[in-house]
Amino acid sequence: MKIPCPLCAATESSEFYRDYRSYRRCDNCQLVFVPPEERLSRNDEGEIYLLHENAVDDPGYRRFLSRLATPLLERLRGPCQGLDFGSGFAPALAEMLRAEGHEVSLHDSFFQPNLEALERRYDFVTATEVVEHLHEPGRELERLWGCLREGGWLGIMTKLVRDQTAFSTWHYIRDPTHVCFFSRHTWRWWAALYGAQLEFVDNDVILLRKPPL
Repeated sequence: MKIPCPLCAATESSEFYRDYRSYRRCDNCQLVFVPPEERLSRNDEGEIYLLHENAVDDPGYRRFLSRLATPLLERLRGPCQGLDFGSGFAPALAEMLRAEGHEVSLHDSFFQPNLEALERRYDFVTATEVVEHLHEPGRELERLWGCLREGGWLGIMTKLVRDQTAFSTWHYIRDPTHVCFFSRHTWRWWAALYGAQLEFVDNDVILLRKPPL
């Protein structure tokens, strides 16, 4: 079946798993993705996001986000400028980073639409629990990479595909807004494509550094 991969655009893929929808795995980059015709409409997707109960001052939510914030802060030198991409309606990560002296801009296509923020250059860009929602991850990740200054960091938080057995019982695929699923192989492929330094800091935390000048 010739369905272009939303990350690398290769057209060869095979069915990886099926429940109420199909999940295909790209033969090239190994991204597992839901075909376009089986994804939610933007309106339906937005209604589900409104049900989220995250809060900026929620200690549990902050502990969760600290798994990305802590290793990123350890790598930043001096006051830096950053972008929180997909910040949602409760941009707790941005507040945590601002508290450490960094300037953070926001963009979220549903709650903080700020296309001007995507035209600037930054020392770091974060995307926590975002890439699994992207309908065009190849285009969006390329744009975020272009927002980084040389030596800058792209911090990603997303749970990773292991194998078909684990996938079949994985809570992550029960969320109908999740349509793209990355593995370590996928991130290694992407890092090689862009010449990025890649670090897997935790089971769902990925740091990619743009080569310095």
